[in-house]
Amino acid sequence: ALGTQNMPPNQVLMGLALFLTFFIMAPTIQEIYDKAWKPYSNKQNASVEELYNSGIQPLRKFMFNQLKGPNNTNGMRTLFFFVRLAGAKTRPQNENDIPTHILIPAYMTHEMTKAFEMGIKVFIPFLMIDLIVASILMAMGMIMLPPIMVALPFKLILFVLVDGWNIIVRELVQSFVK
Repeated sequence: ALGTQNMPPNQVLMGLALFLTFFIMAPTIQEIYDKAWKPYSNKQNASVEELYNSGIQPLRKFMFNQLKGPNNTNGMRTLFFFVRLAGAKTRPQNENDIPTHILIPAYMTHEMTKAFEMGIKVFIPFLMIDLIVASILMAMGMIMLPPIMVALPFKLILFVLVDGWNIIVRELVQSFVK
C-alpha cells in the first residue's frame, strides 16, 4: 500500500511477527507449561496422551475465544462451515463436541480473514493518496510524470506522522480477545 516494495525487508517483518506472536501467546504458553509440561516432567502425568490432552486444552480455549470474540459472528460461521465440510451429521452441542482437527483450520481461516481486513484498512488511505496525486498530475497536464514518484513521499510522511507502526501493532494485539 505504501509503494515501497521491499521496505521494511521481509526478515524484519518476520521478526516482528514472531515476537508479536510470543507476546500474544505468552499467557497461553504459560498455562500449557503449568498444566501440562510441569506435571509431565515431574512424572505426575503417566503418559504422553495425558500430556497432549492437558496441553491442548489451553490452545483450544484460546482458539475458541478468538472465534467467538465480542460481536464476532464470522468466527462461528467459519467454525460451522468447517464442521459441515468435515461431514458432521449432527450440530455440536458444546465446544468439546468439536474436534481439534476441525477447530484449527477454522481458527486459521478466521485469522486470515481478520488479517485481510486489517490490510484493507491500511490500504484504503494510501490508495486515496495515489488517486488524488494522479488526478492532480493529470489536471496539471503532467502525463509523463509517474504518480508514484510524487505520492510515495506523501504516503511515507503520513505513515510517520500518524505513528503507523504503533497503530498497526496496537490493532493487531487488540484484535486478540483476552
